[in-house]
Amino acid sequence: MSARSGSTRRQLLARTGVLGVSIAFAGNLSDLFANTAAAQPPAHTGYGPLVPDPDGLLDLPKGFRYRVLSREGDPLRSGEGTVPSHPDGMTALPGRHGRVHLVRNHENRPTAKFPVPTVEGLTYDPAGKGGCTALTLDADGDVLSERVAIAGTAVNCAGGPSPWGTWLTCEETEDKAGTNGYTKDHGFVFEVDPTHPRRTGAVPLTAMGRFQHEAVAIDPYRGIVYETEDAFDRPFGLFYRFLPNKPLGGVGSLRAGGRLQAMRVPGVPDLSSIQETGATFDGIEWVDVPDPLAAGTPTRLQDYGRGGITHAQKLEGCYWGGSCVYFVSSFAVAEAGSAADHRGQVWRYDPARRRLTLVVVFGPDTDVQLPGESPDNICLAPGGGLMVCEDGDGAQHVFGVTRRGEVYAMARGSQNIGTPEEPEWGEFAGVTFAPGGETMYVNCYTPGTTFAVTGPWR
Repeated sequence: MSARSGSTRRQLLARTGVLGVSIAFAGNLSDLFANTAAAQPPAHTGYGPLVPDPDGLLDLPKGFRYRVLSREGDPLRSGEGTVPSHPDGMTALPGRHGRVHLVRNHENRPTAKFPVPTVEGLTYDPAGKGGCTALTLDADGDVLSERVAIAGTAVNCAGGPSPWGTWLTCEETEDKAGTNGYTKDHGFVFEVDPTHPRRTGAVPLTAMGRFQHEAVAIDPYRGIVYETEDAFDRPFGLFYRFLPNKPLGGVGSLRAGGRLQAMRVPGVPDLSSIQETGATFDGIEWVDVPDPLAAGTPTRLQDYGRGGITHAQKLEGCYWGGSCVYFVSSFAVAEAGSAADHRGQVWRYDPARRRLTLVVVFGPDTDVQLPGESPDNICLAPGGGLMVCEDGDGAQHVFGVTRRGEVYAMARGSQNIGTPEEPEWGEFAGVTFAPGGETMYVNCYTPGTTFAVTGPWR
């Protein structure tokens, strides 16, 4: 998800300094928290100012502490090689006896300094440098194991957890065999079992389509898988759903195939043309993708017949909340479509009513003086609200957002990867919480570092 690696990021918040942060949005922010407990009390604003870390790694509020779980270039505890570069999307899955299984993407391209080591039975394409690693933590938060979970994939950006305890990792590329040295086509979703990686292996879920995948979310009641496409140029990507032949079938069931469809909003060729929050569209249609493998033409450019198809500008985050799926379009100005003008949208699709609603619009209009700077990964905080990773220039933060829309700094990176005269800090990625909510896990993209943060969480 790195903006520095060629992909521009959505702007969910407006960024300023450590304190006095403001948010630029219109709409009902509470819609974003649909799958947090309704009985949660209103969240308070922040935990106080950030305290400089004497070790120069991570600044946190007073009372919080971090533990470094893993750093790129160090030996993997499994002995399979070194910890890979560019940790990105991540999830924390519950294990037995209080254990936590972290599954961590590595958004590696062919030039990665530390590729994911190839492991027999877990490697898709030996020329691919991306993949996932899995860490198992005991009930005290100590690392019990760290190993390769899948290798030989490319540009593993985001993904999503499954209801049966696996991770769906997404390739954010459309490169085919023969491009960039690859020996196989890329642009797929792969299932990763963190406890038994060989059970899932390195098998592309081809029926789910080949395109620049970003994130997925699974309807836990119907088993439908929703997918976002983070295309970088016009015409931008589509919002998809996958109808599995074996819905909610457990580990490996998605290999049984199914139908890939793209969303059509009648009369709306591009979602960026809609600017009024609360705008609602009924009768949403789903059209079969003619060639999910995109053998000759990218899926977003294929012929969808009379009525065409609905595009959206750089679809990114996707998650299930309550009875609906939410997805983010990081550009929302039809005439712009460039990193210079992020005005992101959050949409809600209600499958029972076949209804699409624009719930939030983000952008600079509320205060054009704020230097909005590309927040990226997003997760729901267990106490209510959000945690958002920053990916831009200057200091890099993990920001919290309360249910009331107030923004506060939760963490700041201290690892200077520039010079004393021109400092630079790596972005954050993959923020997620332990199943019990007592620990926040987050990655620093460069230098690749995975942190566990504990403290007086409300």
